[in-house]
Order: sequence, then structure tokens, then C-alpha cells
Amino acid sequence: MTDVLAPRPDFERFRTALLCKGEPDRVPLAEAGIDQGIKEAILGRPLRSLQDEADFWRLAGYDFVPINTGLRLMLSLGHDPSYDPGARAQAVKSVRLRARARYGVSDSEDRERAWAQEHTGVVTTWEDLERFPWPDPAEFDRLDDIKALGTIMPPSMKVVIYQGHIFTPAWELMGFETFCLKLIEEPSLIDALVQRIGEIQFAIFERLIGLPEVGAAWMPDDIAYTEGLMLAPSHFRRWLFPWYRRMGTICSSLGKPLIYHSDGRLDEVMDDILGCGFNALHPIEPKAMDIRSLKRKYGGRLCLMGNLDLGYTLTRGTPAEVVQETLGLLRDVAPGGGYCVGASNSVPEYVPLANYNAMRETVLRFGQYPVSV
Repeated sequence: MTDVLAPRPDFERFRTALLCKGEPDRVPLAEAGIDQGIKEAILGRPLRSLQDEADFWRLAGYDFVPINTGLRLMLSLGHDPSYDPGARAQAVKSVRLRARARYGVSDSEDRERAWAQEHTGVVTTWEDLERFPWPDPAEFDRLDDIKALGTIMPPSMKVVIYQGHIFTPAWELMGFETFCLKLIEEPSLIDALVQRIGEIQFAIFERLIGLPEVGAAWMPDDIAYTEGLMLAPSHFRRWLFPWYRRMGTICSSLGKPLIYHSDGRLDEVMDDILGCGFNALHPIEPKAMDIRSLKRKYGGRLCLMGNLDLGYTLTRGTPAEVVQETLGLLRDVAPGGGYCVGASNSVPEYVPLANYNAMRETVLRFGQYPVSV
């Protein structure tokens, strides 16, 4: 008898779902961020190398290895300072708030948390814009790591570059309150800031997307709250979506899927997201968007990803409750293809290992097409 929990990675399974090309052999699992402690528990050893990283994603049942690239390495919360040396690290650190807290439900370790200041930032004037030590794209492309993964992963797996971050670093560098004021008082400065960021991110994207090791691009750039967009749609249409349209055109020409991540309610810009050439939408927060309604409206045109509730089920529910919610998504959303199972954001340290395994193993056991649960 075939062991359904045995790893059988196949990037074509993931690609078929992302491109809405029908039903692959099984509903894919998809995450971009998983807590290191959870990874190490699955792996059975400390995670210290690219080999360890590749082994985790294979053993856990995924078809790809996600890798952070671009300005996320400079600005993402809890970023690795080895990627961000010197004056730039000090500039970014100056607009970070930090605290230690006990977040895990499976251990008692205190962890440091960092987040962007909301009032002001490091780039608030034209002089700041020119003075900031902007990186060369080669600093944050992780080209060597991607090439190395190509020799480490099974041939059936691919790298997914996880980059995005055009709107997000703009407001993080300026401070969200100042950013919103400048939209009214000095919109040309906002335009210039987003342009500078977009140029760097696009250059990195161009360097990487054509690599044979890279199978898809995943663009995280949160633009919405639970109840609606963070800004009026006109702003995103003016200086954000044009960058993603350029990326979408390139991905389409290469036959490589393009995934968009934003938390929150995106109803006002769903047509814009499709118009950029995005093939898939992640993570579809249950409290913000109804995934079953989205399936009825966009099925066959847009792959849906995620939706396992982090507000209760994955974090505070029981493994049995996780199984039931996962089965419901397999039953209602997976038929016809165009769906990947995952959390409604990421898998942080406060998700119990048993709950993560319940989600993952339910897909491996019951996610075979045709789905019958």
C-alpha cells in the first residue's frame, strides 16, 4: 500500500493549481513562512543550512522551497542583520520598535518582536530620500543561495522567490502616519519613494525570474485591513499595480505563475489584481473574505490559497477541529483545481505542532483528486 504521508514533491502539481489548469493528482500544500521551531520539530534536527531548509519543505509535503529575496531582507520584521550591514542597518533600526514577549504555546521562551513605527520614519524629506543608502539589487537577490538550492533539491522541486514589498517598504521607511500626510501634502515625494523602491525590486525580480531553478514568484505586499483597503484604490492604481503588471507580463511570457499576498479585504481591487497578471491570491483571511464566494466568482481564473483560520482553529483549536476545517475546504473549494491548502497568513510559533500536522496530514490523506470527503 502506498504511504500517502511519504514525500512525493512535484512542482508541476503546484504549477497546475496556480495556473488553474485543472485538477492535479493532489491538492497542493502552500506556505511561505513557517516558524523555525516547527520546521525543526518536523525535521528532527536544528535547521542550520540550505540543505536543512530544502529537506524540511520536502519532508513536510511541499513541492517547492520559498526563499526571501529583495528588500524584505532589509526591512522585514526580524530580518537577518547579516544581509543588512553598516549604515543601512542603523537607519532601519532607528525606525523599529522592539520588545520581548512570550508568544509560543509549546515553549516558554521569550522572543524579541520588532515592528515599524507608525508616526515617523527615516525617509520623510527629499534630502532623506537621496541620503538613504539604497542597496544595489545584487545585495539582496540571493542568487548564490538559489543556485545552491538547485543542486540540493530533488529535480522535481523548484524555488519560489518571495519578494513583493513595494508599498510596504515605502510606508515603513516613512512611517505610516507621515506617509498618509505626504499623500496630501507632498504626493510627488511619495511617487519618487515608491519609484525608487519599485526600480530596485523590479531589477531583482528580473535577475531571478528567468533562472531554471525558479518556478514561480510570490509577491507579498499588504494593502488592506480586515474591513477594507489601507488607502483609496486610486493610489495603488497610480504607483503600485503598474510595477506588478510589468512582473505579470514577464511571468506570463515565461509560463511561470505569479502569486499575490495581501491580508485583508480586497474586493475593491480584485479586478486590478487579475489585471496585473496574478495567477493566485493568498491568504484569504476568513474574517475578511469568503473563500467559497471567491471560488464561485473567480474559479478557473484565479487560484485561491490558504484560508485555514489563524484566529481560532490553527492557534487555539484542537487537532480534530483543524481536521474538520481542512476537510471543509477540500470539499468546497478544491474541486476543479485552483486551490492550495495553507494557513490564513503563515505558520507562526503560536500554532501548536499538533495542529500544523493535522492540517498538513489531512491534505496528504484526503486531498487526492477527485476529492471525495
